[in-house]
Amino acid sequence: MDNPHQNPPCTDVSSSIFSLDHVGEVVLTRTSNGLSWKLVDSSNNDEDKLSCLGLKLVSDNEMEVSFADVYAVNFIGWGLVHEYGLTIAEGSTFGHSSEMYRFTVHAIHKSSTKRSLWTPSVYTFGNKDLEICTTWVNQINGYLNVLAKRPKNLLVFVHPKSGKGHGCRIWEAVAPIFFQAKVRTKVIVTERAGHARDVLASMANKDLSLYDGVIAVGGDGFFNEILNGLLLSRHKAPYPPAPEDSTHPVEGESEFSIHNVERTILEPCDYNQDESPLLTGSEHVAPQPTNREQHQEFPFPNEMFRFGIIPAGSTDAIVICTTGARDPVTSALHIVLGKRVRLDIAQVVRWKETHASNEEPCIRYAASFAGYGFYGDVITESEKYRWMGPKRYDYAGTKVFLQHKSYEAEVNYVEIESEKGSSIPETDPQVISTGIWCLPRKRGRESCHADCAVCNSKSDGSTNLKGLKWSKSKGRFLSVGAAVISCRNEKAPDGLVADAHLSDGFLHLILVKDCPHPLYLLHLIQLARRGGNPLDFKFVEHHKTPAFTFKSSGKEGVWNVDGEPFLAHKLSAQVFRGLVSLFATGPEA
Repeated sequence: MDNPHQNPPCTDVSSSIFSLDHVGEVVLTRTSNGLSWKLVDSSNNDEDKLSCLGLKLVSDNEMEVSFADVYAVNFIGWGLVHEYGLTIAEGSTFGHSSEMYRFTVHAIHKSSTKRSLWTPSVYTFGNKDLEICTTWVNQINGYLNVLAKRPKNLLVFVHPKSGKGHGCRIWEAVAPIFFQAKVRTKVIVTERAGHARDVLASMANKDLSLYDGVIAVGGDGFFNEILNGLLLSRHKAPYPPAPEDSTHPVEGESEFSIHNVERTILEPCDYNQDESPLLTGSEHVAPQPTNREQHQEFPFPNEMFRFGIIPAGSTDAIVICTTGARDPVTSALHIVLGKRVRLDIAQVVRWKETHASNEEPCIRYAASFAGYGFYGDVITESEKYRWMGPKRYDYAGTKVFLQHKSYEAEVNYVEIESEKGSSIPETDPQVISTGIWCLPRKRGRESCHADCAVCNSKSDGSTNLKGLKWSKSKGRFLSVGAAVISCRNEKAPDGLVADAHLSDGFLHLILVKDCPHPLYLLHLIQLARRGGNPLDFKFVEHHKTPAFTFKSSGKEGVWNVDGEPFLAHKLSAQVFRGLVSLFATGPEA
């Protein structure tokens, strides 16, 4: 009865009378777009609703749901359907239950006040006629079956110690949604540092192609591990230029043009205990597949294969930016409905770990953020207090802020678009104004949202960096940050860059120059405010760019890449537009 091919969907409108559980008799109508129903007799319903002690007992007597919002329809056999009758006296109702054949329609409900927060709604319809029920089930399933790209098989990795250690509990809470939607899941609970990365890096492409996507039940760091496990051995692209390449002009080209470095990505970086995105454990190097040719069979971008995140971390910025809500149920519903949004990915290349080291380039991919200075110090300090759970970031952040360290460095970036507001003058990005340090000015911002026109515009995936002009900023920095997305989270409701997009092909390079301690506090306060303007200070530079290079003047430095430490004295980064797809829509506008 659950086979959608037994009765193919009709092209005309079809209606039948059913008993809707806890409502009464309704006329159910099916169109090519969805289902709608209304009460058979609503003339005496007291403003179209039945009530008891002022409480609403039933839904509005007219209801509709789009097939795009239906994730399951199931025949559940013979049983009771409860029907409410009319109010006969204040505070009392009468009703009855009948036995009949039943089927359920599972759909999402969007709150009128919080449209990004989705909840499941279940509607149970009953009819004495078995054939009518099974026909409706098969025909609705027929419509759902032709909807684009809904997943059937998923590989799920659960981080049992993410956030407050509730990874397994969160998965158990949302697993019934996948069961109802008939999505098969292979679940792997990670046991050590780098477990998920190792599994994905060593997995044959023919085995990986059996799945419609991979799901991370954890935080941003865990998603970063899964992302790198898939991309490090499969994504082929030239490296971005090394810091030396971006600072010396090439003959016949303008100053700061680059000489593109043609290399192929094959080797990932080693994880160690201090850099563990999972559990504390021994060092692991991902085993590399022996057949290089198999990687060409699983290219990126790959529209058929999607990533998903069910939030269970400390920050969950990627989920908030891509679904609009930090809610496991909302994320699970995005996944089973087969939603899709493209996401930019930054390729971060470490050329030298320390001033004196001499090693091969090391690659990391980042989906949200890479930061140095304040951001690297916070992640380094927080590692000492893992026993505190998520609160360690607040403690570490306060401690690092009070230390107020700055670092000498040189940053080169491709000139595409500069957004400085009240920051450093265009003519001299290396000189901080000696004028009055003022509060930021507000300006109009267009945030990324579902069906975003900017993200949906056509693109070839990456920017050709050859021949583009590079600019330089050199001095003492409190922080150097590169945001791939807005990085919205509960402590920064608008994120680092409120108008950053999910898939526009740009990094947002944020350079915070050394400044008096109270002024840096003002910057952080603006960052923590909804509607704040943390970038519009004189000591803050903001550049939209597809690539940048970094060179520390010290002996070493720690970067924060998607919430994980990454040692780098010399580093380059470039963005690949829409490199991966997520089971998400973008936040509701």
